Amino acid sequence: MSALEEYTIARYQEDYRAQIIELWAKCGLTRPWNDPDKDIDRKLTDRNGAFFVLLKGREIAGSVMVSYDGHRGSIYYLSVDPDHQSAGLGKMLMEHCETFLLELGCPKINLFVREGNEQVLRFYEKLGFSEETAVALGKRLIPDI
Repeated sequence: MSALEEYTIARYQEDYRAQIIELWAKCGLTRPWNDPDKDIDRKLTDRNGAFFVLLKGREIAGSVMVSYDGHRGSIYYLSVDPDHQSAGLGKMLMEHCETFLLELGCPKINLFVREGNEQVLRFYEKLGFSEETAVALGKRLIPDI
């Protein structure tokens, strides 16, 4: 059995919530202005996307949120526990998301990487992503704090 075969990808279940939030904190994905509980609650209302978890046995080793708006796919909260990184698991999760989106007829994926996160930028570049000449704009409609 290869190392990757020890891992499975499954749909999010509510009993994973605390472990997922802990994973996101461990991976540096949480921010004071985003409540991760609320982000999970919002994701669970998304009828066009999915929330996948990466499991090694019963242990949460990673997660990813994927969505499709009819025009582009989006990836959020891709995370692999630092104790499990560099084994191809992030790539495994992304391939799973790409297959999911292709089955929906999605022609393109967009995602955001925080400025200065060179390690993550290199990861996505290895997967064929490239920087686009667009400016990301945002406006908060509902404050989390």
